[in-house]
Amino acid sequence: MRIAGGKAEIQRYPGVKHKREFRLIRWLLIAAGAVTLVWVSFGLDDAVRSWVTEHQSPGTRNFMRGVSRYGDWPEHVALGAILITLAWTRGSKNWMRIFAAMIVACALAGISARAVKIATGRARPNVEVESGWNGPRLSSRYNAFPSGHTAASSAFFATVVFAGWRIGAGLLVIPILIAFSRMYVAAHYLSDVVAGALIGLVAAWLVARWMRLSIENRKPKL
Repeated sequence: MRIAGGKAEIQRYPGVKHKREFRLIRWLLIAAGAVTLVWVSFGLDDAVRSWVTEHQSPGTRNFMRGVSRYGDWPEHVALGAILITLAWTRGSKNWMRIFAAMIVACALAGISARAVKIATGRARPNVEVESGWNGPRLSSRYNAFPSGHTAASSAFFATVVFAGWRIGAGLLVIPILIAFSRMYVAAHYLSDVVAGALIGLVAAWLVARWMRLSIENRKPKL
């Protein structure tokens, strides 16, 4: 700020404008990357589906069915509730907020994915008739795009990543496994799980930013 003619004038620094432009460019690049990733995944749908079909085995199929069955949003919410209770008994308010945010992000991603999949009506890989995009459909047989399991799980665990990536990064193995299981049991295509993961990441980022999450540097109580 400077004083001129007895009046205060706000000094505009060029660096502020450049910083805003940099942020805009960064978000445009991220958006373009996300769109490109989904577009490429559509092109790989058939190839990945063929590979999964050729590499089926009874033992792996049973395992993937279990992962797929227990990888939906109710199990994530139940886990979040258990973690909140554990954090409460330990007196860790910060972790209680993080675990609560995980549930909120999971719900937000699940609702968003549900709305999109009903609107698009994409048939699942195991539907042999009326395949493709069929418009608004309530039947689960035509709710392939995007993957709700992947969206919910990605949002749930990515919330920890945005709070503290050193602790949360390793947890992303879980939504990746769930996403693969959904393709393995012929419930989704590659593009379905990629789109679901992106929805989950966006939901997690929004919730983490809204709640201003941060994992404290000192030794955690849990």
